[in-house]
Amino acid sequence: MGRKAGTEKTLMDQLVPAERYSPYRFFSAEDWAKFRADTPLTLTEDEVRRLRSLNDPVNLEEVRRIYLSMSRLLSAHVEASQLLFQQRQVFFDSDHAVKTPFIIGIAGSVAVGKSTTARVLKELLTRWPSSPKVDLITTDGFLLPNAVLSHEGLMERKGFPESYDVGAILRFLSGIKAGLPNMRAPIYSHLTYDVVPGEFAVIDRPDILIFEGINVLQTRDLPRDGKAVPFVSDFFDFSIYIDAPEELIHEWYVDRFMRLRETAFRDPNSFFHRYSTLPEVEARTIAEELWTNINLKNLRENILPTRPRADLILRKGTNHLVQEVALRKL
Repeated sequence: MGRKAGTEKTLMDQLVPAERYSPYRFFSAEDWAKFRADTPLTLTEDEVRRLRSLNDPVNLEEVRRIYLSMSRLLSAHVEASQLLFQQRQVFFDSDHAVKTPFIIGIAGSVAVGKSTTARVLKELLTRWPSSPKVDLITTDGFLLPNAVLSHEGLMERKGFPESYDVGAILRFLSGIKAGLPNMRAPIYSHLTYDVVPGEFAVIDRPDILIFEGINVLQTRDLPRDGKAVPFVSDFFDFSIYIDAPEELIHEWYVDRFMRLRETAFRDPNSFFHRYSTLPEVEARTIAEELWTNINLKNLRENILPTRPRADLILRKGTNHLVQEVALRKL
Protein backbone atom coordinates (compact mmCIF):
# COMPACT_ATOMS: atom_id res chain seq x y z
CA MET A 1 0.00 0.00 0.00
CA GLY A 2 1.24 3.47 -0.77
CA ARG A 3 1.05 6.63 1.30
CA LYS A 4 0.05 10.15 0.49
CA ALA A 5 2.76 12.45 -0.83
CA GLY A 6 4.26 14.64 1.82
CA THR A 7 3.25 12.45 4.76
CA GLU A 8 5.95 11.46 7.22
CA LYS A 9 6.89 7.81 7.48
CA THR A 10 6.13 6.65 11.02
CA LEU A 11 7.37 3.60 12.85
CA MET A 12 4.94 1.66 15.02
CA ASP A 13 6.21 -0.02 18.17
CA GLN A 14 3.82 -2.93 18.64
CA LEU A 15 5.18 -3.57 22.12
CA VAL A 16 4.03 -0.26 23.58
CA PRO A 17 0.88 -1.01 25.60
CA ALA A 18 -0.74 2.24 24.47
CA GLU A 19 -0.17 1.45 20.79
CA ARG A 20 -3.57 1.27 19.13
CA TYR A 21 -2.60 -1.33 16.55
CA SER A 22 -0.57 -3.67 18.75
CA PRO A 23 -1.34 -7.38 18.27
CA TYR A 24 -0.64 -7.94 21.97
CA ARG A 25 -2.56 -7.63 25.21
CA PHE A 26 -0.45 -6.38 28.13
CA PHE A 27 -0.64 -7.38 31.78
CA SER A 28 1.27 -6.41 34.89
CA ALA A 29 2.78 -9.35 36.73
CA GLU A 30 0.14 -8.94 39.44
CA ASP A 31 -2.74 -9.04 36.97
CA TRP A 32 -1.17 -11.97 35.12
CA ALA A 33 -0.90 -13.92 38.39
CA LYS A 34 -4.70 -13.86 38.77
CA PHE A 35 -5.09 -16.08 35.70
CA ARG A 36 -3.64 -19.08 37.51
CA ALA A 37 -7.19 -19.78 38.81
CA ASP A 38 -7.11 -23.18 40.50
CA THR A 39 -3.85 -24.35 38.88
CA PRO A 40 -2.03 -26.26 41.64
CA LEU A 41 1.52 -25.44 42.68
CA THR A 42 3.31 -28.76 42.23
CA LEU A 43 6.90 -27.62 42.80
CA THR A 44 8.73 -27.14 46.07
CA GLU A 45 11.25 -24.43 46.92
CA ASP A 46 14.07 -26.99 46.83
CA GLU A 47 13.03 -28.12 43.35
CA VAL A 48 12.95 -24.56 42.05
CA ARG A 49 16.41 -24.00 43.51
CA ARG A 50 17.65 -27.08 41.63
CA LEU A 51 16.06 -26.00 38.36
CA ARG A 52 17.23 -22.39 38.22
CA SER A 53 20.46 -21.33 36.56
CA LEU A 54 23.49 -19.75 38.19
CA ASN A 55 22.82 -16.19 39.35
CA ASP A 56 19.07 -16.54 38.65
CA PRO A 57 17.08 -15.79 41.83
CA VAL A 58 13.73 -17.17 40.59
CA ASN A 59 11.89 -18.61 43.58
CA LEU A 60 8.59 -20.28 44.45
CA GLU A 61 6.79 -16.93 44.63
CA GLU A 62 7.84 -16.15 41.05
CA VAL A 63 6.49 -19.54 40.01
CA ARG A 64 3.16 -18.59 41.60
CA ARG A 65 3.12 -15.13 40.00
CA ILE A 66 4.14 -16.06 36.46
CA TYR A 67 4.52 -19.75 35.71
CA LEU A 68 1.22 -21.15 36.99
CA SER A 69 -0.76 -18.87 34.67
CA MET A 70 1.58 -19.86 31.83
CA SER A 71 0.94 -23.51 32.63
CA ARG A 72 -2.82 -22.97 32.54
CA LEU A 73 -2.60 -21.05 29.25
CA LEU A 74 -0.45 -23.73 27.61
CA SER A 75 -2.82 -26.43 28.85
CA ALA A 76 -5.63 -24.69 26.97
CA HIS A 77 -3.50 -24.48 23.81
CA VAL A 78 -2.50 -28.15 23.99
CA GLU A 79 -6.10 -29.23 24.50
CA ALA A 80 -7.22 -27.09 21.55
CA SER A 81 -4.46 -28.59 19.41
CA GLN A 82 -5.56 -32.12 20.33
CA LEU A 83 -9.18 -31.28 19.51
CA LEU A 84 -8.14 -29.89 16.12
CA PHE A 85 -6.17 -33.06 15.47
CA GLN A 86 -9.28 -35.17 16.19
CA GLN A 87 -11.38 -32.99 13.91
CA ARG A 88 -8.87 -33.36 11.10
CA GLN A 89 -9.01 -37.12 11.51
CA VAL A 90 -12.76 -36.93 10.95
CA PHE A 91 -12.22 -34.61 7.99
CA PHE A 92 -9.77 -37.02 6.36
CA ASP A 93 -11.83 -40.05 7.41
CA SER A 94 -8.67 -41.60 8.80
CA ASP A 95 -7.83 -43.54 11.96
CA HIS A 96 -4.15 -44.08 11.26
CA ALA A 97 -2.45 -40.67 11.41
CA VAL A 98 0.19 -40.21 14.11
CA LYS A 99 -0.56 -37.46 16.64
CA THR A 100 2.21 -34.89 16.48
CA PRO A 101 3.88 -33.37 19.55
CA PHE A 102 3.06 -29.83 20.68
CA ILE A 103 6.28 -27.79 20.34
CA ILE A 104 7.02 -24.73 22.47
CA GLY A 105 9.88 -22.44 21.39
CA ILE A 106 11.68 -20.28 23.96
CA ALA A 107 13.93 -17.43 22.74
CA GLY A 108 15.86 -14.52 24.23
CA SER A 109 19.33 -13.17 24.90
CA VAL A 110 22.14 -14.89 26.75
CA ALA A 111 21.95 -14.46 30.54
CA VAL A 112 18.25 -13.50 30.45
CA GLY A 113 16.98 -16.70 32.07
CA LYS A 114 15.80 -18.88 29.16
CA SER A 115 17.18 -22.08 30.67
CA THR A 116 15.48 -21.52 34.01
CA THR A 117 12.18 -20.76 32.30
CA ALA A 118 12.46 -23.88 30.14
CA ARG A 119 13.31 -26.20 33.03
CA VAL A 120 10.64 -24.86 35.40
CA LEU A 121 8.04 -24.97 32.65
CA LYS A 122 8.98 -28.55 31.77
CA GLU A 123 8.48 -29.67 35.36
CA LEU A 124 5.11 -27.93 35.66
CA LEU A 125 3.83 -29.37 32.37
CA THR A 126 5.00 -32.88 33.28
CA ARG A 127 2.87 -32.69 36.44
CA TRP A 128 -0.41 -31.92 34.71
CA PRO A 129 -3.18 -34.40 35.67
CA SER A 130 -2.84 -36.03 32.23
CA SER A 131 0.88 -36.72 32.96
CA PRO A 132 2.13 -35.79 29.48
CA LYS A 133 5.59 -36.80 28.35
CA VAL A 134 7.58 -33.55 28.12
CA ASP A 135 11.10 -33.27 26.71
CA LEU A 136 13.48 -30.30 26.60
CA ILE A 137 16.14 -29.67 23.96
CA THR A 138 18.40 -26.63 23.58
CA THR A 139 19.93 -25.39 20.34
CA ASP A 140 23.45 -25.49 21.80
CA GLY A 141 23.97 -29.02 20.52
CA PHE A 142 23.22 -27.83 16.99
CA LEU A 143 26.12 -25.38 17.00
CA LEU A 144 28.80 -26.27 14.51
CA PRO A 145 31.79 -27.94 16.24
CA ASN A 146 34.58 -25.59 17.31
CA ALA A 147 36.93 -27.11 14.71
CA VAL A 148 34.49 -26.14 11.96
CA LEU A 149 33.88 -22.69 13.42
CA SER A 150 37.63 -22.08 13.68
CA HIS A 151 38.23 -23.27 10.11
CA GLU A 152 35.50 -20.95 8.81
CA GLY A 153 36.57 -18.00 10.97
CA LEU A 154 33.35 -18.04 13.00
CA MET A 155 34.57 -18.56 16.57
CA GLU A 156 33.95 -14.87 17.29
CA ARG A 157 30.45 -15.32 15.83
CA LYS A 158 29.52 -18.31 17.97
CA GLY A 159 25.83 -18.02 18.81
CA PHE A 160 25.08 -15.96 15.70
CA PRO A 161 22.69 -17.61 13.21
CA GLU A 162 25.50 -18.66 10.85
CA SER A 163 27.20 -20.69 13.61
CA TYR A 164 24.38 -23.28 13.74
CA ASP A 165 23.73 -26.33 11.60
CA VAL A 166 20.29 -25.08 10.58
CA GLY A 167 19.73 -28.07 8.32
CA ALA A 168 20.19 -30.43 11.26
CA ILE A 169 17.74 -28.38 13.36
CA LEU A 170 15.12 -28.47 10.61
CA ARG A 171 15.55 -32.23 10.09
CA PHE A 172 15.21 -32.83 13.82
CA LEU A 173 12.07 -30.71 14.24
CA SER A 174 10.56 -32.10 11.06
CA GLY A 175 11.01 -35.63 12.42
CA ILE A 176 9.49 -34.64 15.76
CA LYS A 177 6.46 -33.09 14.05
CA ALA A 178 6.09 -36.17 11.86
CA GLY A 179 5.83 -38.31 14.98
CA LEU A 180 8.98 -40.27 14.17
CA PRO A 181 10.48 -42.34 17.02
CA ASN A 182 13.92 -41.91 18.55
CA MET A 183 14.94 -38.59 17.01
CA ARG A 184 18.52 -37.70 18.00
CA ALA A 185 19.70 -34.27 19.12
CA PRO A 186 23.45 -33.56 19.54
CA ILE A 187 24.73 -32.90 23.05
CA TYR A 188 26.72 -29.80 23.96
CA SER A 189 29.21 -29.46 26.82
CA HIS A 190 29.35 -26.07 28.50
CA LEU A 191 32.53 -27.27 30.21
CA THR A 192 34.46 -27.83 26.99
CA TYR A 193 32.41 -25.21 25.11
CA ASP A 194 31.88 -27.62 22.24
CA VAL A 195 29.58 -30.26 20.79
CA VAL A 196 30.31 -33.69 22.28
CA PRO A 197 31.33 -36.01 19.39
CA GLY A 198 29.09 -39.05 18.98
CA GLU A 199 26.76 -38.27 21.89
CA PHE A 200 23.06 -37.59 21.43
CA ALA A 201 19.86 -37.11 23.40
CA VAL A 202 17.15 -39.43 22.09
CA ILE A 203 13.66 -37.93 21.89
CA ASP A 204 10.97 -40.55 21.43
CA ARG A 205 7.58 -39.10 20.48
CA PRO A 206 6.90 -36.76 23.40
CA ASP A 207 3.51 -35.15 23.95
CA ILE A 208 5.24 -31.79 24.36
CA LEU A 209 8.71 -30.64 23.30
CA ILE A 210 10.29 -27.46 24.63
CA PHE A 211 12.91 -26.14 22.20
CA GLU A 212 15.05 -23.41 23.73
CA GLY A 213 17.69 -21.18 22.15
CA ILE A 214 18.66 -17.58 21.50
CA ASN A 215 17.81 -17.60 17.79
CA VAL A 216 14.88 -20.01 17.51
CA LEU A 217 12.57 -17.25 16.21
CA GLN A 218 15.09 -16.19 13.55
CA THR A 219 13.85 -15.77 9.98
CA ARG A 220 15.85 -16.24 6.79
CA ASP A 221 16.15 -14.34 3.53
CA LEU A 222 13.22 -15.03 1.24
CA PRO A 223 13.90 -16.37 -2.27
CA ARG A 224 12.84 -14.43 -5.32
CA ASP A 225 11.27 -17.49 -6.97
CA GLY A 226 8.66 -18.09 -4.28
CA LYS A 227 9.97 -21.48 -3.20
CA ALA A 228 9.33 -22.51 0.38
CA VAL A 229 11.96 -21.45 2.90
CA PRO A 230 11.37 -23.24 6.22
CA PHE A 231 12.08 -21.36 9.43
CA VAL A 232 12.78 -23.15 12.71
CA SER A 233 9.71 -21.43 14.18
CA ASP A 234 7.49 -22.94 11.46
CA PHE A 235 7.43 -26.08 13.62
CA PHE A 236 6.35 -24.27 16.80
CA ASP A 237 2.82 -24.38 18.16
CA PHE A 238 3.58 -21.68 20.73
CA SER A 239 6.56 -19.36 21.23
CA ILE A 240 7.87 -17.45 24.24
CA TYR A 241 10.42 -14.61 24.29
CA ILE A 242 12.23 -13.73 27.52
CA ASP A 243 12.86 -9.99 27.46
CA ALA A 244 14.72 -7.45 29.62
CA PRO A 245 16.30 -4.01 29.19
CA GLU A 246 19.70 -4.14 27.53
CA GLU A 247 21.47 -2.63 30.52
CA LEU A 248 20.12 -5.34 32.84
CA ILE A 249 21.13 -8.17 30.51
CA HIS A 250 24.59 -6.61 30.34
CA GLU A 251 24.81 -6.57 34.12
CA TRP A 252 23.55 -10.15 34.43
CA TYR A 253 26.01 -11.40 31.81
CA VAL A 254 29.06 -9.85 33.47
CA ASP A 255 27.94 -10.97 36.95
CA ARG A 256 27.45 -14.51 35.70
CA PHE A 257 30.87 -14.52 34.04
CA MET A 258 32.48 -13.43 37.30
CA ARG A 259 30.58 -16.11 39.24
CA LEU A 260 31.65 -18.78 36.76
CA ARG A 261 35.23 -17.57 37.14
CA GLU A 262 34.99 -18.60 40.79
CA THR A 263 33.26 -21.93 40.07
CA ALA A 264 33.06 -23.80 36.74
CA PHE A 265 36.03 -22.02 35.16
CA ARG A 266 38.32 -23.42 37.88
CA ASP A 267 37.95 -26.91 36.37
CA PRO A 268 41.17 -27.57 34.39
CA ASN A 269 39.02 -29.10 31.62
CA SER A 270 37.00 -25.93 31.20
CA PHE A 271 37.43 -24.06 27.91
CA PHE A 272 37.52 -20.86 29.99
CA HIS A 273 39.92 -22.15 32.66
CA ARG A 274 42.50 -19.51 31.72
CA TYR A 275 40.16 -16.79 32.96
CA SER A 276 39.99 -18.25 36.46
CA THR A 277 43.62 -17.36 37.16
CA LEU A 278 43.41 -13.75 36.01
CA PRO A 279 43.14 -10.86 38.47
CA GLU A 280 39.55 -9.77 38.99
CA VAL A 281 39.98 -6.48 37.11
CA GLU A 282 41.39 -8.22 34.03
CA ALA A 283 38.66 -10.89 34.11
CA ARG A 284 35.96 -8.24 34.31
CA THR A 285 37.53 -6.39 31.38
CA ILE A 286 37.38 -9.59 29.30
CA ALA A 287 33.73 -10.12 30.30
CA GLU A 288 32.91 -6.59 29.17
CA GLU A 289 34.70 -7.17 25.85
CA LEU A 290 32.87 -10.44 25.24
CA TRP A 291 29.58 -8.70 25.94
CA THR A 292 30.27 -5.70 23.71
CA ASN A 293 31.94 -7.46 20.79
CA ILE A 294 29.83 -10.62 20.61
CA ASN A 295 26.72 -10.88 22.75
CA LEU A 296 25.49 -7.29 22.46
CA LYS A 297 25.92 -7.38 18.68
CA ASN A 298 24.03 -10.66 18.47
CA LEU A 299 21.25 -9.27 20.65
CA ARG A 300 20.81 -6.13 18.57
CA GLU A 301 21.29 -7.70 15.13
CA ASN A 302 19.61 -11.08 15.47
CA ILE A 303 17.80 -11.80 18.74
CA LEU A 304 15.85 -8.67 19.66
CA PRO A 305 14.42 -8.23 16.13
CA THR A 306 12.65 -11.60 16.57
CA ARG A 307 10.80 -10.51 19.72
CA PRO A 308 7.60 -9.38 17.91
CA ARG A 309 7.25 -12.89 16.43
CA ALA A 310 6.58 -14.46 19.85
CA ASP A 311 3.15 -15.47 21.13
CA LEU A 312 4.09 -14.58 24.72
CA ILE A 313 6.68 -12.07 25.93
CA LEU A 314 7.91 -12.06 29.53
CA ARG A 315 9.49 -8.69 30.33
CA LYS A 316 11.89 -8.85 33.25
CA GLY A 317 13.04 -6.07 35.53
CA THR A 318 15.58 -5.98 38.32
CA ASN A 319 16.35 -9.20 40.19
CA HIS A 320 15.28 -11.28 37.17
CA LEU A 321 11.62 -10.89 38.15
CA VAL A 322 8.95 -10.57 35.46
CA GLN A 323 7.25 -7.19 35.57
CA GLU A 324 5.01 -7.34 32.50
CA VAL A 325 3.51 -10.00 30.25
CA ALA A 326 2.49 -9.46 26.62
CA LEU A 327 0.18 -12.06 25.07
CA ARG A 328 -0.58 -12.11 21.36
CA LYS A 329 -4.26 -11.61 20.58
CA LEU A 330 -6.16 -14.40 18.86
